Amino acid sequence: MYKLASVWGLKFKLLYILYAMNTQTEALRQYFQSGATQPFAFRLLQLNRLKQLVLDNEQALYKALHADLKKTDEDAWATEVGFFLSELNYTIEHLKGWMQPKSVPTNLVNMPSSSFTIQEPLGVVCIIAPWNYPFQLLFTPLIGAIAGGNCAVLKPSEFAPATAAVMRRIIGDLFPENYILFLEGDGAQVLPPLLTENRFDHIFYTGSTMVGKIIYKLAAEHLVPVTLELGGKSPAVICDDANLRVAARRLANPKFSNCGQMCIAPDYILVPHHLRDELIKELIIAIQKFYGADAESSEHYGKIINDKQWLRLTSYLGDGEIVYGGKSNREKLFIEPTIMVGVQPDAKIMQDEIFGPILPILTYASKEEALAIIQKNPNPLAFYVFTENKADEDYWLTNVPSGGACVNNATMHITNHDLPFGGRGFSGTGGYHGKLSFDTFTHTKSVLKTPTWIDPGFKYPPYKGKGWLLKRLIG
Repeated sequence: MYKLASVWGLKFKLLYILYAMNTQTEALRQYFQSGATQPFAFRLLQLNRLKQLVLDNEQALYKALHADLKKTDEDAWATEVGFFLSELNYTIEHLKGWMQPKSVPTNLVNMPSSSFTIQEPLGVVCIIAPWNYPFQLLFTPLIGAIAGGNCAVLKPSEFAPATAAVMRRIIGDLFPENYILFLEGDGAQVLPPLLTENRFDHIFYTGSTMVGKIIYKLAAEHLVPVTLELGGKSPAVICDDANLRVAARRLANPKFSNCGQMCIAPDYILVPHHLRDELIKELIIAIQKFYGADAESSEHYGKIINDKQWLRLTSYLGDGEIVYGGKSNREKLFIEPTIMVGVQPDAKIMQDEIFGPILPILTYASKEEALAIIQKNPNPLAFYVFTENKADEDYWLTNVPSGGACVNNATMHITNHDLPFGGRGFSGTGGYHGKLSFDTFTHTKSVLKTPTWIDPGFKYPPYKGKGWLLKRLIG
């Protein structure tokens, strides 16, 4: 009897949540249709208010990000708060120009018309964020949604609760729920009914490929366009002429930042046989320079987000020979920066996106051999090549399709507002950052404006005998 009551209680709760969500999203739709979100002055005001309140809550965000992921204030600034503010300032500076109609040429058959495009808001959008950069990956897409003149539903990750609490306060203090709705809860329970019962005008999801497929399928039922920022196994190739010291520092930094819980972190390294040991030596120097000989006691080294991820990551430690690191502490959700060799291309660690502080190093004898390994996991979100040779650079950039790439660097392409960020294939679809964020959350409407003072008869039927003229005008 008690079990039956519990089941009915759960069903009633879910039905109530569904009813509340549907009511709230309808209120968003009505507010958007009122036209309140569309003027430039409104959009600019909301962006400036958002900026100020984030600055007012800067210390609270630092504490929350440390609680969730053991991020230092400096790391939280560089990868979360500062990253967001840089994107926001760029948008505020350029928004007016982005909103202006853009003139385009008019073809002969339509003369003397004028042609232009305008960026119109999509409507009500849904932004779903992951836990690894819980603030930045929710609020940065929000910039584009607000700049585009939309209303939005924000779904933070339930696995970073401290950061979610601060974000909820920011959004609640700034925006009415019929403009920006902050929706919390278990994603597996909240998202399917939310996306099934409501037709959003765009869904923006950042997270795993597995969940991305589910989001894509739910969106397809309503023909909702999506941006999927997923992941994949982003490889780094070391060429014969690479500067190993620089390569080691530039790869170790993003690989072990946030304990490797970064979608564009180098997943594994491919290095010529004769350079492997020297590269490992330089990587160890870099790791110990960053975090000391005992990373567990370093205030600059993070933690794994939860026990489930810790168990998944430690299961990979038997897939090869550990040449550095390998220590772990379940209670502290700690895994030491780890370098592995002797990993087979078909090992489990080489099939999954690692998303943690474990770095396999594979060797190759020829470009073809290295390329064959990369092609087992095609279309990574990012690709990194270290070489001073332009021909090698061109070879690798041409032969490894990826969302983005760096030459003699890793992950830093994400910081350039003028470089679109996004994946392809299993690493995602669509993109954002800078103007592309504005474009993602707007529709480019084509407009042809024709005067009425001239209306030549040859444009109308009957067309017999006008073929030669039509060919000249249209061809």
